[in-house]
Amino acid sequence: MRESPGTAPLGLPKVISVMLKHQLIHPKINEVLARAGHHAKILIADGNYPASTKKGPNAELVSLNLMPGVVTCNQVLQALLSAVPIDGVNTMMYEASDPYALKEDPAVWDDYRKTIRAAGLDLMLQPIPKWDFYKAVEVADHVLTIQTADQQRFANLLLSLGVRMD
Repeated sequence: MRESPGTAPLGLPKVISVMLKHQLIHPKINEVLARAGHHAKILIADGNYPASTKKGPNAELVSLNLMPGVVTCNQVLQALLSAVPIDGVNTMMYEASDPYALKEDPAVWDDYRKTIRAAGLDLMLQPIPKWDFYKAVEVADHVLTIQTADQQRFANLLLSLGVRMD
């Protein structure tokens, strides 16, 4: 850390630059995460999620949906896991009897498991039934929705922030 001439408020030295040591570089997402605390909820929404209407009263929405498939939920998960401690990971359970039904876990769930393991975490995906998932998002602890352009069905993730132990 380098100091510039003069001081900041309270007599502290002015800092010219401090480089982030994690993969996440999006300024708004970093800002919201810095204000969040233990148990705060972060939704990584796929491209089909109704992000403008299904969110908590305190949640900020960051749209990262550039074009179909860019960016994906798994890419956002990787960046977040590099930046903040996570206590829990909930998925939206797939429907078995509607037009978008699946007969087995979405393939993206295996990608999430690999990303979580690669981050050195021992977390299990905990599915929440679709309509209960929406309710789980609409709570006061929901601080951030990151809207992706992921086209995979049932790719939504609801993360619960943990506690820094270092």
